Formats: sequence, structure tokens, C-alpha cells
Amino acid sequence: MIKRIDATEKAVELINILKEKHGDLMFYQAGGCCEGTQPQCFEKGGYYQRTGDVCIGVVEDTEFWVDKDLFEYWKHAHFTLTVIDAFGVGGFSLETPLKKTFQIEYRIFTPEEEKDLEPVSRIE
Repeated sequence: MIKRIDATEKAVELINILKEKHGDLMFYQAGGCCEGTQPQCFEKGGYYQRTGDVCIGVVEDTEFWVDKDLFEYWKHAHFTLTVIDAFGVGGFSLETPLKKTFQIEYRIFTPEEEKDLEPVSRIE
């Protein structure tokens, strides 16, 4: 099965730092307002997903949720979670005090990959 999301080594390191401080985590990527399309990292359960939102996979035992409308737009793309030294949009994410920002890099799946994608789960 082809994963829909992966993470760079730097992103994995930051996730582990945040897990040590905050416990179990979750990611949520929305499509507008204050957070733009930047992935936000919260303590698990610290953000309430909406009906139809999609979990595209798990990074370091941390679920990565995507807004249902954003998923429809990006469902043919692989996500790679990265991190940069910067203050992100909104500042609600747990990495903000560390002067870091999670970001997503996208690439379109090949036709062969599309045939073997990991299933997603949705909020019913």
C-alpha cells in the first residue's frame, strides 16, 4: 500500500520533542481563515474535527487529519510533512514557541500509485 503522508527527519525530530512535552498529538490541516493551509499540531483531542474530515495517515503514531474540502482538492497528492525555522501563520500550533513551523510539500501520485493507496478514515 502507498502511504498518503510521510515526514522528513527534521519533522519527526520535532514531533518527538513535542510528544515529550505534550503527550499524544494530532495534526489538522484546514483550508482557510487564520491558519491558511499550514498543518497545525495539537495535543490529541485538542481540536475537534468536523463531519467528513479525513485522516490521511499517521506520522510517528500521530494522526494527520485534513479538512474534507481540502482533501477533495488534494486527494490525488502525496503529503510530505516538513519543518522550517519560522513563525507560522496564526501561531496556534504547538511548535510555534520553538520558532518552528510545520509545512506540507505535495506531489501528485502516479497512476500506478493511485491503484494501491492506503485507505482513509472519515469523521461520520
